[in-house]
Amino acid sequence: MRQGEVLGSAVDDVDFAEGVVHIVRQVKLIAGRQVFALPKGGKTPTVPLPESVARSLEAHIARHAPTAVSLPWRSVDGSPVVASLLFANIEGRAVNRVVFNRVAWRPALDTVGITRGRENGMHALRHFYASVLLDAGESIKALSEYLGHHDPGFTLRTYTHLVPSSEKRTREAVNRAFDGGPDTDDGPTTAQGD
Repeated sequence: MRQGEVLGSAVDDVDFAEGVVHIVRQVKLIAGRQVFALPKGGKTPTVPLPESVARSLEAHIARHAPTAVSLPWRSVDGSPVVASLLFANIEGRAVNRVVFNRVAWRPALDTVGITRGRENGMHALRHFYASVLLDAGESIKALSEYLGHHDPGFTLRTYTHLVPSSEKRTREAVNRAFDGGPDTDDGPTTAQGD
């Protein structure tokens, strides 16, 4: 998720029973004022919710009840919309990304010795997610949908350096085919003349 989408996530967007998250809004800044808006590009993807993430989210909800927040929709003079946000500031309002980056994200980077910069912004978490999925063999098409991209070609161009090599995939595929298969106790055998 993009930072604004994380900050705009509401408890109703999470379907624990189905194991999915519906990304339906972001908290966006317009002339320094917060509004709710559709995610970037107007796409509202549904992404899988892994059990490990679901457990962490449930623990967060148990410690910090979702907070009903009202913001205008799409423009500063838009009609107010209420969402029970998963993440709110101590005043019970939507988290302002500029403030969050200044008082939480950047100091956290400093604490662990990571250089500040765009490559280490919250967007880096999105790239990490993409790399984990691609390394596990997820398709570019599915990743593109999860990331809310309009074009799988854009996703491929952006993340092609993370796609496992065909040699690695080939070795893993053959190993899976033979591991645990018949006659593998003594290792593979070769026919005469091979």
